Order: sequence, then structure tokens, then C-alpha cells
Amino acid sequence: QVQLVESGGGLVQAGGSLRLSCVASGRIRSINTMGWYRQAPGKQRELVATITSGDSTNYGDSVKGRFTISRDNAKNTVYLQMNSLKPEDTGVYYCNADRVLYYSRSGYPMDVNDCWGQGTQVTVSS
Repeated sequence: QVQLVESGGGLVQAGGSLRLSCVASGRIRSINTMGWYRQAPGKQRELVATITSGDSTNYGDSVKGRFTISRDNAKNTVYLQMNSLKPEDTGVYYCNADRVLYYSRSGYPMDVNDCWGQGTQVTVSS
């Protein structure tokens, strides 16, 4: 009914850049907050960045000054521009959408609090 599809992950060298995209599909009316989280092997999932429908942003301390989050509300899409990548940025990056208002397949209005994508692998070599 509501799906998040990420793209843009891959393998890059330290100091390089990647741009991740995440599209929310379905009969969507609105999304309050979209964001990115990441998880390295053996570590807890951590905040990378979030952005509200009013373009208010929040970044994890480890990525401030290097990553930039943005969104296109008309396309229900969130982006993450990652510059000056470091090996410690390596991990699975997950797209999140919070407070999604949408219509079910029967046309009934629905509201889901938390949606997640499948994740995309980002690997930064030294």
C-alpha cells in the first residue's frame, strides 16, 4: 500500500561522493517526516538525517557538514547527498517515512506512523 524504494548506493573510495534517493509510492496524501538511518555490522541503527514537510532538518553528529538531506514533496522523494565519505560511513542505509497519510486499495483513508525501505548498501574503501 505504501512502499519506499531506495537507490544510489554502491562502492566508493574515501573522499568520494554518493547521492541516495528514496521514493515513497502509493496513493499518498502527505508525509510529515522523511529521513535516513544507517547500521553497520554489529552496531545499533543510528540517525543520519531527517527532514520535515516544512524543510526543517536534523543531522547526526558524525555527518554534519558532509551530508545534506532534501526532499521533493510533490514527488514524495527524499535525497541524501553524501560528500567527503569516510570508511566509517560504511553500512546499510535505510529510508524512513513517518506519519504517512494515504488511501488504501479500497479507497479508505489510512494513516501509518512508521514506514521503512529495504535498505541500500554503502561501502567506502580506504
